[in-house]
Amino acid sequence: MKFVDEAQIHVQAGRGGDGIVSFRREKYIPFGGPNGGDGGDGGSVYLVADRNLNTLVDFQFVNQFKAENGRPGQGQQKTGKSGEDLYIKVPVGTTVIDADTQEVIGDLTEDGQSLLVARGGKHGLGNVHFKSSTNRTPRQCTKGEPGEARNLKLEMKVLADVGLLGLPNAGKSSLIAAVSAARPKIADYPFTTLYPNLGVVRISPEYSFVMADIPGLIEGASEGVGLGVQFLKHLSRTGLLLHVVDIAPVDGSDPAHNIQIVENELKKYSEALADKPRWLVFNKIDLLPADEVAARVEEIVAQLGWSGPVFAISAAERRGTDALVKAIAEALSQRQREAQADAAASEREGHYDPA
Repeated sequence: MKFVDEAQIHVQAGRGGDGIVSFRREKYIPFGGPNGGDGGDGGSVYLVADRNLNTLVDFQFVNQFKAENGRPGQGQQKTGKSGEDLYIKVPVGTTVIDADTQEVIGDLTEDGQSLLVARGGKHGLGNVHFKSSTNRTPRQCTKGEPGEARNLKLEMKVLADVGLLGLPNAGKSSLIAAVSAARPKIADYPFTTLYPNLGVVRISPEYSFVMADIPGLIEGASEGVGLGVQFLKHLSRTGLLLHVVDIAPVDGSDPAHNIQIVENELKKYSEALADKPRWLVFNKIDLLPADEVAARVEEIVAQLGWSGPVFAISAAERRGTDALVKAIAEALSQRQREAQADAAASEREGHYDPA
């Protein structure tokens, strides 16, 4: 299925039903009084995250949505039926933006999570509400209010624990294919990856993590050159970035310079993204003599002044990938433990009673 990560839709909540003017008319009761009922509320529009969806492509064909109107009131003080709420399913990881104001309305990051995007109109009042000692036959009622209408921009951001980034043909697709069941397209030309690929890396029957292969970046990506800028936003929700580097580029380029190109694009796009935990993964070590790999890695690391974690692998031959996966699992588990400890500490502080 084609990956579509942006869409625009128009949502219209239902109008509230009108209140009515009605009087009680029964035999032997000449002065029955007002009994006009209220209208029903208009239906609201909600977006609901569904883990079974992985694209916004359906909204390219249907992009107008309207909830049901409330029904008008009736005599005998009967309230009109409220309009049915409308629930629109979207993929988990969808950000909802007001297209007119650019305000972020919310993020749908968990399966089943719902977000109110257009509130239904309030019902009108029947004439029974206007009865008083001085107005025993009121002929007033109110109309139902219109429902909210909004133009929405939907952006789907991939939800993954680990994001792969690097220049085209660095071997990101080969890596995700080597460590997961994902089978991305792999070829020897740039931009093989046209859409993000997700792979589940299973460490044991009880533990796994999700890895995302993002299309390659090139110089100028943050300004719109190439394909990478379309998908940089997907990296914002990953906990760990793996910067995959071709240790022996066929074009003779300098790996250290190639690393700096990607670093610069990250900083230009988002300082927060550039500050995320990032590991260097030197790929294609099978293209170098085995006794030269360690010295080449040390040379590049020294050029960069890099102090973070470094791994040397061959995704094609699956050399070094087990150690990499194990280190990732340990780092993610540690991060989860720290988050749980922070949450527990916050909860204790929230219930602290100085008495």
